[in-house]
Amino acid sequence: MAETPSERQTDSGITINPLYTAESLGAFDPATALGAPGQQPYTRGIYPTMHRDRLWTMRQYAGFGSAADTNQRFKFLLEAGQTGLSCAFDLPTQMGYDSDHARSAGEVGKVGVAIDSLDDMRTLLADLPLDKVTTSMTINSTAAILLLMYELVAEERGVPSTAISGTIQNDLLKEYIARGTYVYPPKPSMRIITNIFEYCSKNVPKWNTISISGYHIREAGSTAVQELAFTLSNAIAYVQAAIDAGLDVDDIGPRLSFFWNGHNNFFEEVAKFRASRRMWHDIMTNRFGAKKEASKLMRFHTQTGGSTLTAQQPLNNVVRVAVQSMAAVLGGTQSLHTNGYDEALSLPTEEAARIALRTQQIIGYESGVTDTPDPLAGSYFVESLTNEIERLAYEYIARIDEMGGAVQAIEAGFQMDEIEEAAYSYTKSIDDQSRVLVGVNKFTVDNEPEPKITPPIPGLEQGQVDRLKKYKANRDMALVTAKLDALREAAKGTGNVLLPMKEALRASATLGEVSDALRDVFGVYRPG
Repeated sequence: MAETPSERQTDSGITINPLYTAESLGAFDPATALGAPGQQPYTRGIYPTMHRDRLWTMRQYAGFGSAADTNQRFKFLLEAGQTGLSCAFDLPTQMGYDSDHARSAGEVGKVGVAIDSLDDMRTLLADLPLDKVTTSMTINSTAAILLLMYELVAEERGVPSTAISGTIQNDLLKEYIARGTYVYPPKPSMRIITNIFEYCSKNVPKWNTISISGYHIREAGSTAVQELAFTLSNAIAYVQAAIDAGLDVDDIGPRLSFFWNGHNNFFEEVAKFRASRRMWHDIMTNRFGAKKEASKLMRFHTQTGGSTLTAQQPLNNVVRVAVQSMAAVLGGTQSLHTNGYDEALSLPTEEAARIALRTQQIIGYESGVTDTPDPLAGSYFVESLTNEIERLAYEYIARIDEMGGAVQAIEAGFQMDEIEEAAYSYTKSIDDQSRVLVGVNKFTVDNEPEPKITPPIPGLEQGQVDRLKKYKANRDMALVTAKLDALREAAKGTGNVLLPMKEALRASATLGEVSDALRDVFGVYRPG
């Protein structure tokens, strides 16, 4: 008697059949559900030839220590063939505190670069071609400040704001759900976000004003379906807030971008990326009535899954990153960051960063997967999985809509509870060995060699504090005070806060001082 195959499931709990056939697709109509690459509903990609004519942007994440240290890493990566910059900021910068603040002690330059002032931004961007390179900044609560600093430095160097391009993450709702680097309550945070939309549409037209992030939702323990559903619900909230603020959907739609996580369940990840494009086209067309095709295109960046990396047998992570990267490329990503194999241990060494970049280059130039767009299209399994992920994600979105939308669901703790339950189930499956994690709960080794890690930078915090002290001493404090007062008055009203914010920074106000001015008016969010 033949043995009955054990049940298999994706990471989202979708049951995988032993075999997929044409009957698995039911009434699925490829003509309407797929279309051609570059055509509605964009399941197969947002451009006709996708990576055949132009590879994705290879954008390695970097940012540690001082601005000078990070500038050197940027140059190293550009010389190695990277095609876009991506900057990480330390926790004080993310939370709106200067490096000399008591709450910054011990955290300056630890998980990203410390940026307190225009001088720091000048050092960070020294000798970089700002009119040619695109820069992504992973920053949320203080996104407006960092964007304005970038713009001011570009202007000093003769590069107009109309010529600079890049992305700020600027996704506050996922901070309340998954990450925690929020400063202000949700409503004033949403106001700042829509102010950024408006400011950039008039002044920095090539800048992507938000990168709506599923990455951190997934890192917190969500499933692939939850990552997709909660991120799209946040996106719906942002678009609706912009419309409520008087902006036209077709003015902001083309500058929205997304940020997905790449995990190990290869086919589920490919299907997730494909479903995300189809869903966004439907949402922008039928929910918001967008007319421009550019408003309906889901353009997204992918980063391989940090939470999948293991400290045990870290070289195994090279393979994990390669699998995740291949899924992102076959799923049609527009840019990609590959994690260093040693990131479960420390900031990536130069060797790890180079191997991570070479992983993308080998996929792009040697594997052949870029020769035709969406090569997995038509697979009974992939199309079935794409359809099921879409169906389940829409079920979640409907539940969130019934609560009044993403903000109300966050206030009720809905997304956080769902993620916590998923994270618990995932951890339990590793503990009881129903899920194999190579090198952790199976195929372990004794006496692993000590890995090479990035050493701490001696004197980093004190050096940053000393530079900040000197910066503060050489400015017109009466002018700084006046500009910060003007920012407070603007925050009390209904106007765009970026205009007085830019003038305060131009007068040499620091990131912490600008953040404090807004804290004075908006208050600080304390989760219930």
